[in-house]
Amino acid sequence: MNIFNITILSDLSKASTWMNVVPDQIQSCTVDMIRINCPYCGERDHSEFTYGGDASIQYPDLDAPQEEWVKAIFFRKNICGVQKETWHHLNGCRMWLEVERSTVTHEITSVKPCHPDLQKLVESKK
Repeated sequence: MNIFNITILSDLSKASTWMNVVPDQIQSCTVDMIRINCPYCGERDHSEFTYGGDASIQYPDLDAPQEEWVKAIFFRKNICGVQKETWHHLNGCRMWLEVERSTVTHEITSVKPCHPDLQKLVESKK
């Protein structure tokens, strides 16, 4: 065996060690992922959804002055606690959902469709 073969074997041994560490790191990062209970599809990982924003914002009328729109879009409270959010189930049923979630613990206390008629439809299917 020459020096070239020994170097390759040494590098392969190091790579093998790193390959065993990576799955452990991935597992530790994915254990506490947010799970959203879609009313239509059931419980899903948050990676199927896109965050839509704060659901409590009251947007001004379309013909409102620019200052009102700037205030509604750019000047928001950073809530520490439970807040209402919108999430889009992009990789599922594509429904827009209103989620009540703690910004501290990420615990979800309620999930419902944003549109009231869809809420009625989901309830009638139960």
